[in-house]
Amino acid sequence: MNSVKELVESNCLKSVPSNYICLKNSEDSILCETQNIPTIDFSKLTSSNPNERSTAIQQLGDACRDWGFFMLINHGMSETLRDELLRGSQGFFDMSVEDKREFAGEKLFDPIKCGTSFNVMVDKTLFWRDYLKCHVHPHFNAPSKPPGFREIIEEYSRKSREVVGELLRGISHSLGVEENYIHKRMNVEMGSQVFVVNFYPPCPKPDLVMGLPAHTDHGLLTLLMQNEVGGLQIQHNGNWIPVHPLPNCFLINTGDHMEILTNGKYKSVMHRAVVNNKVVRISIGIAHGPPLDSIVEPALELLPKDNPPAYRAITYRDYLQLQQSHQLDRNSCLDRIRI
Repeated sequence: MNSVKELVESNCLKSVPSNYICLKNSEDSILCETQNIPTIDFSKLTSSNPNERSTAIQQLGDACRDWGFFMLINHGMSETLRDELLRGSQGFFDMSVEDKREFAGEKLFDPIKCGTSFNVMVDKTLFWRDYLKCHVHPHFNAPSKPPGFREIIEEYSRKSREVVGELLRGISHSLGVEENYIHKRMNVEMGSQVFVVNFYPPCPKPDLVMGLPAHTDHGLLTLLMQNEVGGLQIQHNGNWIPVHPLPNCFLINTGDHMEILTNGKYKSVMHRAVVNNKVVRISIGIAHGPPLDSIVEPALELLPKDNPPAYRAITYRDYLQLQQSHQLDRNSCLDRIRI
């Protein structure tokens, strides 16, 4: 299967191959431009001022409950590191087909895997997206090419875990339990961390394709950054909302396993990626979850007495296999384990 980048470069495309054309509902094109996702100030969330921190924790809980997405500012991650990561990611996809084939991978849990679409074995329509996926924790894996890329990924992954660790402490507080509750319950220190670069080449007819269709993310939290090209849209109150990130912010979303753990109090929200006809869009996401063999189920401590569990227990590994064995079809994988 050729990558989208190869397809674009080899054919000088003026039209879209039929196997990439995505049938869309009329509602898909209706966007709500009057709203944007909430903003959380990380420096206040980690402040020594108890009033500032309490307010930030309240805002964090509201964002997780009402939106499932927020922008994170003042996070302490250097802009230089982010820029180096974007350059390295571009460099990876600019490598020759032979060099990239070394990291192709074949199975879901291969430590490094690059490919196209979502899962070409089950996708009825191919998506306008190439990707690189690395399992970077608890064991670090990354490609050895281009030079220096592996080291940048390692540093970025480590610092991302620090940021997400603080967010999980704030979320625990917002749920009314002690700050290390999620860390202990989900064994976060030994948890799974999956690093994904999404590469969306320009498309001659962007309205006919999808970069990635509506879906939710696995895991507890996903930390996302991108180059200066828009394309992320989230579903909120039945509307599709284009996300316009602030400079040097992260986009954070609560994942399926946060929704399972909180029995639906904090939502894993549908989102999608659209493409354009002018420039490459690169987004880099890191999904943070429990260890692969951890059983995730609604936490009794977070269940009101009159609110029974809404999801069946399932290991993180089995959930990933369930998600990857089905095409992305505008439904959350959560629907498959609801009670």
